[in-house]
Formats: sequence, C-alpha cells, structure tokens
Amino acid sequence: MLRAALALLALTAPAAALAQAVQCSLPAQLPRPRMVLPDRGETGRIMPIGGYTLALSWSPQYCSTARGGDSAFQCKGRHGRFGFILHGLWPDGPGAAWPRFCRKADLLPREVIRQNLCMTPSVQLLQHEWAKHGSCMASRPELYFDLARAFYQSMRFPDMTALARRDTLTVGQFTDAFVRANPRLRPEMIRVRTTRGNWLSEVWVCMDKALDYARCPVGKTGAKSGALLRIEPGPAMPRPSASPLVPARKPGLILDLDPHAQVPGKGD
Repeated sequence: MLRAALALLALTAPAAALAQAVQCSLPAQLPRPRMVLPDRGETGRIMPIGGYTLALSWSPQYCSTARGGDSAFQCKGRHGRFGFILHGLWPDGPGAAWPRFCRKADLLPREVIRQNLCMTPSVQLLQHEWAKHGSCMASRPELYFDLARAFYQSMRFPDMTALARRDTLTVGQFTDAFVRANPRLRPEMIRVRTTRGNWLSEVWVCMDKALDYARCPVGKTGAKSGALLRIEPGPAMPRPSASPLVPARKPGLILDLDPHAQVPGKGD
C-alpha cells in the first residue's frame, strides 16, 4: 500500500531537505521550539484516516505580511530566500473532520529540526505540524518528517517569476502550469488557496489513504478555476531538472506509520 511512498523515502533519507530556495544556511545555534498544545476548546481527535493533504505554502506571500520572531528565519533573508515551502503533510478523515493531536508530542530533537528547517523554515511550525498532524501518523517525529520530506522533494514547480508577471493569470492557468511540472498530477488532484485580494497562498495536493495522488474530496475547497490569481514576486529560482527523480526501490525498508492510532493510555 505504501510502496511508492517507501521508495520516495529510500531516495531522500537521511539527507537534510532543501526548500525551493535560492540559498539556505542553518544558524550555528538552532532555536528551540515551544510546546504545542490544542487551542482552547480544541481537543485531540482519534479517527480513521481517509486520505492525506500535502500543503505547500508560497513563502513570499506569507512574508509580505508576517511579523514577529517566529517568522525571522523564513522572512528576514539572513539565512535563506524561499519560494514554495512545505507547510505540512496532513492526515484527513473519511468525512469533514480530521485526526489531530493524537498523542503527546515532546519537543523535537535538534537533529530533526536540522534536517528539515530548510524545507519548513520555522522551528515553531515544525513543532506544530508534528504535534497536531504527525502524532496521528507516526510514532516518532523522524518517521513523519522523513515521509513528508520525500513527498516534498518529489514536487517540481513552474516558473513562478514568469507567472507572477502575468496580469490576467487565472487559477485554472496556474493549475495547468503546476500539473505540467508534475506529470503524475491532474488538475482535480490539487486545490489552490488564496488570501484576500486573490493572492496565492498555498497549493494543496490531495492523496488517498494509500498515499497515491487522488482527486480531492468534495469538501476540500479552493479558489475557483476562472478566478484571477495574483502572485507575490519571489526570488528567481534555479531551473530544476526537467522531470522528477524516479526513486529506486529499497526492499526491506519499513515505515512505522500508524494510520489507525489508538487513544494513548495512562502515562503516555
């Protein structure tokens, strides 16, 4: 069921991940995250997984309005200039609800942060993704981020500089460009999310519970195909290889996914 995902994982582990960036350099002293707990009125939710979402954020849009210390690494430019980053790999439920905060999540080890900070350039966001989403998929953060990194690194991106210059770009045209860069995808497998003013915020890639790319469920909405789309200009990115890498299979690799997580017992 997870053969394709395991092959991707075999290809990428254990190297550190690089976001779509002009450059990314880690600070000598990595910041430490804060614990992430459910918000007030929010509780952990254990339920069967019906699919997954790979959420890719357009960093220039986020940084155009971001304020505060948590965004400094991503947005100040001292350690990197980013294009698409990985927001997260999210388990979806079989309906409108989704699993969240499935088990206690300790602070991430420094090595996990080091391997993934150039892919998800926020220590606090990494902690949040593990606590809220990863805890429902894997027993250890290394396993969750290895899988997320494998899918992220398999993505290819269109020429965002050229698309940002277009005054009459539509969501449908952007979707077509994204699909051309990723031949395994079809337009119905992605959702484009925008902010107020029709600015590109995120691209959501939908997967079924076998981690194969799939048609997005009805409840997973995005901007309408005919809507105009504006793109905050970002750094000029080096051109990637013409096609995604074809991962080689690695027999015997076992990923400790937990798609049917149980409520943690006392003391967990």
